[in-house]
Amino acid sequence: MAKKSFPLSRVYGLLEPGPVVLITTGYRGRTDIMAQSWHTMLEFEPPLVGCVISNRNYSFGLLKAGRECVINIPTAKLAKQVVACGNTTGARVDKFVAFGLTSAPARHVCAPLIAECYANLECRVVDTRGVAKYGFFVLEVVQAWVDSAVKNPQTLHHLGKGQFMVAGRRIRLPSRMK
Repeated sequence: MAKKSFPLSRVYGLLEPGPVVLITTGYRGRTDIMAQSWHTMLEFEPPLVGCVISNRNYSFGLLKAGRECVINIPTAKLAKQVVACGNTTGARVDKFVAFGLTSAPARHVCAPLIAECYANLECRVVDTRGVAKYGFFVLEVVQAWVDSAVKNPQTLHHLGKGQFMVAGRRIRLPSRMK
């Protein structure tokens, strides 16, 4: 089997961690929506999620100050809005208005839910030790919402440089997990 060298700048596309999400933040009357795909599950119970947010993003300051956010999980139907949110700074634009998304109140955090997303995870920051060096926040999911009408959500997966993959066919294999 012949293999060739692969550019290190494109490794991200091979290891892409999961669906692209829209992180909403809110602090002192300011809100933002940020497209993000650098996240990972850290623990089952309580559910802990690690995510990387650059200090160059408007959402970084809101999350650092407010210590709360919502991880909104869109389907491929929202692909254009997801990309638009990722290519626009919330410092100058209300992304809810600009991209036709609906802000809905969360139960436990100040950041809003995005109503059009099939799932929403209300989160609180529980660990900031990796923020200064890596922009790595550890979030605890304190409330999860899912649209039961969406049976097989087709989520977006970022492969880099404007390329996305849509989650496809599901298979079931034996597992010891309950």
